[in-house]
Amino acid sequence: MATRKVTVTIPEDLLEEIRAEVTDRGLSAYIADAVRAQRDRDRLLELAQWLQDEHGPLTDAERATAAAELAAVDAEHARRRTAQRRSA
Repeated sequence: MATRKVTVTIPEDLLEEIRAEVTDRGLSAYIADAVRAQRDRDRLLELAQWLQDEHGPLTDAERATAAAELAAVDAEHARRRTAQRRSA
């Protein structure tokens, strides 16, 4: 895959956090993955808007269900991070 070098400005504290987490894959790969993830989120938001335009807005019950599912995913991620840190 072709690559191109670019210059970006990033807050120093964020850069230090990223560098602390980056392993063998390197800073450039980490940032490229982050940009891809953001692009994917942007596309999902666009899809959500199209669906809302087509089918109407979510109900309060649908929003509550989605929020609960996201909270469960967040809790699982936190649990796994804690377990990983304890085993390291």
